[in-house]
Amino acid sequence: MDRECVSLLPGVCEVLADPGTSLPDDTSLEKLLDWFTGLIEAGGSLLEACPCLLEFISTVVHNTASDPGVLSFTLRLTGLVSATEDGFKMLQERSVLNEVFNLKHWQEAGLWEDPCLRIGWIQGLRSMLQHPEALSFFVQSAFLDPLLQLQTDTSLFVASAANQMLAHVLLFFQPVSSPGCNGVDKKAEDDGRTHTSAEYTAVVTSISQYLKESLVPKENTKHHQSLQILKLLALLLAKAGPPLRDKLLQTVGDSLEELVTAGGSELTLPLMDVVLAAYSSSGTDERVTRLLASMLNINKPADLIHAAAAFLRRGRCDAVHTARAVRVLLLPLDVITGQSLLGTNTTADAHQVSVVEQLKSKTPCISMICVCLTNTPQIALTPSGVLPCPPVLIITAVLSLLSICSGVSSSSSTGSSEVYRNVIGNGKVQKCALEALTALSSSPGAMEKISEVFTVLIQYLDNPDSDPTVLHKSYQALLKWTSVCTDFSLVTDHLRHDLIEVVKKRVCDMRWEVRDSTVEFLGHLTGVRVSLKSVEVCDSSDVLLGVCSTTPLLKEALQDSESYVRASAIAALAKTLTHSWQQGAALTQEETEIVSRLLEILSQDTEGFPRRAVVQYFISWYSSNSSHLPLSSSGSSASLLMQCVRSVLSQGSADLDWEVKVHTLELAELLLDETFSAHQGYRKGSDAHRAPSHPYGVVSEQAHTLHTHAGTHTEGTESDLATVVEQGVMSALLSGLVDCDRPVALKACRLLITLRETVCTLSLGTLDATASMATVSCKLPGLGWGKEIIKILRLKRSDRAREADIAAQRNLSDADEGGESVSVCEALRLLGLDERLDVLTQSSDHIHNSPLSLLQDILTASAAHTQPGEEVIVDCY
Repeated sequence: MDRECVSLLPGVCEVLADPGTSLPDDTSLEKLLDWFTGLIEAGGSLLEACPCLLEFISTVVHNTASDPGVLSFTLRLTGLVSATEDGFKMLQERSVLNEVFNLKHWQEAGLWEDPCLRIGWIQGLRSMLQHPEALSFFVQSAFLDPLLQLQTDTSLFVASAANQMLAHVLLFFQPVSSPGCNGVDKKAEDDGRTHTSAEYTAVVTSISQYLKESLVPKENTKHHQSLQILKLLALLLAKAGPPLRDKLLQTVGDSLEELVTAGGSELTLPLMDVVLAAYSSSGTDERVTRLLASMLNINKPADLIHAAAAFLRRGRCDAVHTARAVRVLLLPLDVITGQSLLGTNTTADAHQVSVVEQLKSKTPCISMICVCLTNTPQIALTPSGVLPCPPVLIITAVLSLLSICSGVSSSSSTGSSEVYRNVIGNGKVQKCALEALTALSSSPGAMEKISEVFTVLIQYLDNPDSDPTVLHKSYQALLKWTSVCTDFSLVTDHLRHDLIEVVKKRVCDMRWEVRDSTVEFLGHLTGVRVSLKSVEVCDSSDVLLGVCSTTPLLKEALQDSESYVRASAIAALAKTLTHSWQQGAALTQEETEIVSRLLEILSQDTEGFPRRAVVQYFISWYSSNSSHLPLSSSGSSASLLMQCVRSVLSQGSADLDWEVKVHTLELAELLLDETFSAHQGYRKGSDAHRAPSHPYGVVSEQAHTLHTHAGTHTEGTESDLATVVEQGVMSALLSGLVDCDRPVALKACRLLITLRETVCTLSLGTLDATASMATVSCKLPGLGWGKEIIKILRLKRSDRAREADIAAQRNLSDADEGGESVSVCEALRLLGLDERLDVLTQSSDHIHNSPLSLLQDILTASAAHTQPGEEVIVDCY
């Protein structure tokens, strides 16, 4: 522990023990506990390092006027200290544990009514219960009964803490033979095991009996108690070894059956969690199997649906119960759509009448249908022997439900005329159905329905009553089905024409969210590559919308009044033109106009989203072209691209939005990768930053060899370095290095280090060996970032000059507004990049986020409290 912290801790303890104490913020005590916990986990003895804590605990416990928060802190601290056997013995010898956890003491002082104290008592005991001595103390002190009473505490936080505490006691002290347990017996001596086992057995018996008696509420209004017990049982059965699990099931089995029979809706899901936890760990237990069958045959339809869904979500299921759950979940969809999803077997459909009645009420109807829809994709993938109908029929039913919701068609099944009115125009059902339809695209036989799917989705896109979210999900579904379509001849010309018309309409919608979704759809559609029988692989947008439809619509969207739409249009254009870029095709007049518009947006748009998208557009363009066209290419496309890149680097690095600047640096990184990838030792992207070389590190044999023969490649390196300077890469990196936004400065610093390791030798003996490299210079502006870089370089030169005892110094006059040229290699060596990287990679609170700062803040806040006339500012992390 830091000596200064040790010296401050007694004063902090004195402050906390004072009833009139004042803390810098509400989390100070939590931070102190975090610090103490870290010290203990590191293997230190807290009482030996901080003996003042013992006196602090005794003082606070006897001062009932202390703040409840401080008292709770003291209880938890005591438990933390006694979590080790040595700490426990020390506190036990001084009778501290009996004083701190004496329930009667807190009750007589009138403090037990404060939930803060009750939580502290529970959590303190839980921290302590890490070894057999603690369990003995817990049992002998008769703490189990009050802990059981706290299960139903009026405070939800207290009840939850007590719940977790009981689970900890039962699971942590399981015998070592139990699989998956943390058994403390691993480190116990043989002569102590028998005693611990006897106490543990007594605890298990007491808790099991309590669970049995409390599980079924004596009054219908006491479901809260049953809920807490069920949560505890689910946790225990999921993690318990066979002895504990069997004991629990044997004790509470009758109570669980009684709860299932009672059928309380509030308890259905937690009860199902318990049954499934027991079923997963003991699937052969006859009683558990009977409970599961009962849960999947509950009389209340809504509860039945939720129980079946919970069963399917668990995953590990047997065929019999899975078949039952599937039929239950398909029943509401079968009733509304009349698609005969359950086949001719009606033996398991005894609930149909009650389901129909429940579906006539709107709220339960919507809930049940949505649960059903959410599970249809998983149901469609179940084995044919379990599924009562072909998977394609489920898709038909979902399409039918979507048509009913939009009012296009009505249900044809008997008795459902009152039901389908509940779902007409309901956005929640529509969204669930569209999500289900999207997922069902990968189910067996899906391609048979491609034409019907397109028809329904286009109807939704054309429906003036569809809200923006429903339209967005319709576009997503259309994209998904397009991506899996293997035969576009099934999509008729009429459907394609309808799609083109609806997209043209929606791209001009009054609602910007709809325009944005439409533009995104156009971009994503061009990214879906499809294979046709008559032609080679092409964009799906060419097949569905026609070659000339997409780009003009996106170009028009660049003028949209909403920045999100402009940004989406730019991103969509990049996806649309990627294939053309990859082929190295010459730019059309329309594409050239788009480029000009994008540069205008980068320089003039007042919103950050479009400007970020512009830089990313050029990143995509450059990435797609660089492998096909040399940087020096005189072709119109490559020439315009490189002109644009220089402009983007210049404008983007001066942008006010930090994300624009980061994207600009990503473009600069691509240029570096393209230029220097052939150089030995150059590491692309993140590979260059995984293990940054330390300025005093040992140079490896390989690195030494590279530097020794660096002169061989000096001429090529010099030319490449001059190229990236001319392109504006160096200016963008230097500008970013001194940027006020940390992510920008951090990325620029890393890229400059990569560049330095590539073009500048690390061997001090050859710093002046490559004089030709020193001729590559970069012009810096005399104002802004340039002035700051010049200042740093001059200070470094001045330091070097003093170290060499050189009286005459060059280039130390103030820069004029025209700036000055500096050697790139000299700048890379003198900017202190490694030191700057160390600072930038530290978190912003690395100075103040410390135990020392916390202790100082507590003392400072106390001083402010005693001297209210003085304003004291604290920096508590």
